[in-house]
Amino acid sequence: MGHTMKWGTLLPKRPCLWLSQLLVLAGLFHFCSGITPKSVTKRVKETVVLSCDYNTTTEELASLRIYWQKDSKMVLAILLGKVQVWSEYENRTITDINNNPRIVILALRLSDSGTYTCVIQKPDLKGTYKVEHLTSVKLMIRADFPVPTINDLGNPSPNIRRVICSTSGGFPRPYLSWLENGEELNATNTTLSQDPETKLYTISSELDFNMTSDHNFLCLVKYGDLTVSQTFYWQESKPTPSANQHLPWTIIIPVSACGISVIIAVILACLTCRNAARCRRRRRNENMEMERWSVSIKSVEG
Repeated sequence: MGHTMKWGTLLPKRPCLWLSQLLVLAGLFHFCSGITPKSVTKRVKETVVLSCDYNTTTEELASLRIYWQKDSKMVLAILLGKVQVWSEYENRTITDINNNPRIVILALRLSDSGTYTCVIQKPDLKGTYKVEHLTSVKLMIRADFPVPTINDLGNPSPNIRRVICSTSGGFPRPYLSWLENGEELNATNTTLSQDPETKLYTISSELDFNMTSDHNFLCLVKYGDLTVSQTFYWQESKPTPSANQHLPWTIIIPVSACGISVIIAVILACLTCRNAARCRRRRRNENMEMERWSVSIKSVEG
């Protein structure tokens, strides 16, 4: 709150300004020796705020000379409240020159990595500018690769499937490998490219495999001491039974049922016949027994 943010504007080149810059660059080698700078880590395309860590007033600012440089290159200069931004940082660097002078760098690039030094010069009673304050910040830019994506490219030939693994926007130079059960596989085609402006890499790799068995592939990307990976699972598809495959069963089942019915009918018929035969024999025996009793009765009466 209370800070005035404004885009840096380029001032006309003046011999005295360049002389001041040369003096600052020469003096920094003396002042920076033995100083351990603070460290800030950011990612590509993020924003960073670098502070001079020097409290001042609006009145004092009018007489100060403030210089920002990265390593041996100038970044920004503020002279008598006016701002000059060097071309590499132009249109993406904001200055805040109230209370605690600082700069804001937008859309960070890999090339922004380095040690930034703020030098504040203040005039003495004789009007001679001397270094009043010096501070350094080490800025480290990371460019992490996102988790790779794996996409299906279809069937280049029967029973062969092709997939592609890719990732982009990282640094340093990556290495991509396909693994299965801990063993590295032979990729079909691997491509690597680097953006000439951002220096960020893009990498992709294709893999062919047999569809007739199950697979568990790992796409592994290594860059520096870091890694990102993605897993791809393939399960062999089981053939689904067709209508014709069900036909034999539809035939066998009725035939079997009819056969069982016939057998049961035969058994019942046999049992029925057997029972009938027994009944006929029983009746004959009963008739013969009745006839014997009749003969016996007649003999007794005679």
